[in-house]
Amino acid sequence: MSLYLCVDCGGSKTSAVICNAQGEILGRALGGPSNYAYLGLESFIDVVKLTASDALRTCLTPPSIDLVPLPPSSPLFAAAWLGISGVDSQSAIDTLTPAVSEALGIPVGPRLIVCNDTHLLAAPLRMHDDVHYAVTCIAGTGSKMVSFSEGEAGGLKELGTVGGWGWILGDEGGGFHVGREAIRQMLTEVDVASIEGAPPPLNNGRPTLRDRVLEFFGVTHVYDLLTVIHFPDPTPSHPIADKETPAYLLLAREKRLSQLAPLVFSSAFEDGDPLALNVLRTTAGTVVDQLSILLRPNTPRGVSADDSVICFGGSLVGIEKYRQLVLDQLKEKGHVFKHVEFVADAAAVGAKGLVLALGNKDVTS
Repeated sequence: MSLYLCVDCGGSKTSAVICNAQGEILGRALGGPSNYAYLGLESFIDVVKLTASDALRTCLTPPSIDLVPLPPSSPLFAAAWLGISGVDSQSAIDTLTPAVSEALGIPVGPRLIVCNDTHLLAAPLRMHDDVHYAVTCIAGTGSKMVSFSEGEAGGLKELGTVGGWGWILGDEGGGFHVGREAIRQMLTEVDVASIEGAPPPLNNGRPTLRDRVLEFFGVTHVYDLLTVIHFPDPTPSHPIADKETPAYLLLAREKRLSQLAPLVFSSAFEDGDPLALNVLRTTAGTVVDQLSILLRPNTPRGVSADDSVICFGGSLVGIEKYRQLVLDQLKEKGHVFKHVEFVADAAAVGAKGLVLALGNKDVTS
C-alpha cells in the first residue's frame, strides 16, 4: 500500500497525518513543538521522526503499542509534505531537505516537499479546478496572509505575503490585537465621556465588555487598566509572585492582552455588546486591509478574488461570525472569492492535497 505523509510543524505542536492513494486517512498523531527556528536541525528531526512513527502505529490493526521504525533507506512513504513554522528562506529549506529525506527514507525530489507551514493551508487550491489561486488568511494568536499559485514538482508557488511580523510590529486581527483594541476603545469611551459628561451606554441589562474586563483584572475603573497593562513582565530579576499577586501579573504583557480575546468574542456574539462588536469590526477591517494588498490583479504578482479560494486558518477566524465580518468587509471593497474554506486540520487537508498533487484525482472529499 502506498502511504502519503503530511506533517504540520508548529510552534505549539506537531501534527502528522498518513493517508492512502485515495486520500483516506489511515493514521494520525500529535507531537511536541517543532518550530525549526526555535529547535534547530537535530531536535527538529527528532520530533518529526517520533511523530511520524507514532502516526504509523495508528495505521496498524490493531494499533501497535511499540514504535514503528522508520526506514533507513528504502522508502516506506510514497511521498511526504512538511509544512514547517520557522522556515522562511530557501537556505533553510536546502538545509532541511536532505535531513528530512534521510529521516523518512524519501529521496530528494518531487515526492518530498519541504516548505513553510502556510503552504499547507493553501492545499484546497488543488481541490477546486475552477480557480488558479489560493489566498491564505491566518488569524489566531498572530496573523499572516499569503497568496499562492500551483508550482512545479508538486509544490505551491508563493506569490505574495503580508504580515506575520509578531505582536510588537503586527499580527493585525489576531488575539493580541483584539485585546489591545478592546482596551483602547474602552479608554477612548471614558475619555469621550469626560468631555461630554455622559457615561458609556449600558448593554440592556447584560454584562458589558467593560464589566468583563474590569472583573478579569480585578479593578474598578477603566483608567486603572493602564497600571495593570503596563506593569513589568515577570522575570527572575523582578520577582512579583506571592500569595496576594493576581494571576494575570504572572503573565507577560503580551499575554495579558491576548487573553482578553475570548471575553471580547463572548461579549460581542453572545451578549451583543456594541463596544465589543465594534472592536471586532475594527480588527477584522485590518485583516481586510492586509488581504487587499494581495488582491491587486493588475500588479505582477497580485491575484483576483473571483479566481481564488480563500483558506482561513487559526482560532479566531475559526469562529464563523468573525470570519463573516472579514468576508463582508471584503465584499464592500469588491473582493468576492470563488470559494471559501476554513482549514481546521491542515495536516489532513495537506495529506489529501499531496495525493492530488501527484496526479490521483480520485481523492475522497
